[in-house]
Amino acid sequence: MMDPVSAVKKVVLENYVNFSGRAQRSEYWWFVLAFVIIAVVTQLISVWIYAIVALALLAPGLGVGFRRLQDTGRPGWYILIPFGVSLVAMLLTPNMPDADAIASGAQMPNMFAVAVGGLVGLIQLAITLMFIWWLTRPSQPETNQWGPPPA
Repeated sequence: MMDPVSAVKKVVLENYVNFSGRAQRSEYWWFVLAFVIIAVVTQLISVWIYAIVALALLAPGLGVGFRRLQDTGRPGWYILIPFGVSLVAMLLTPNMPDADAIASGAQMPNMFAVAVGGLVGLIQLAITLMFIWWLTRPSQPETNQWGPPPA
């Protein structure tokens, strides 16, 4: 098991855009915790700083997620599924009328839009829970098609 500093250093400095091999559970989750803390702090300072930091950490975040899935025996490209579902959700979910229009009674929300939004939200929730389950599974102890277990 890795300590937090070693895990973040390994992800950011040694494996910035590395999508091959495997990543330990502790390596992935320490990086996720560090990212969340950094995200909260930078958002409190400035949205622009947060955007820069988030873009800078996107590649190592995808890389460590990719390697973590391979460590559990799943194809790493699966890490792109939540991003694809979010993109589809943004494109398919119709815009709701603004709160002032609803309050004045001038325009009621389209019930189909509400139903589609709710369905897409449930699908996103199910995929999120499935990925949390996958990413928390123990490493495969034996060598798999992506290499030997991480040291």
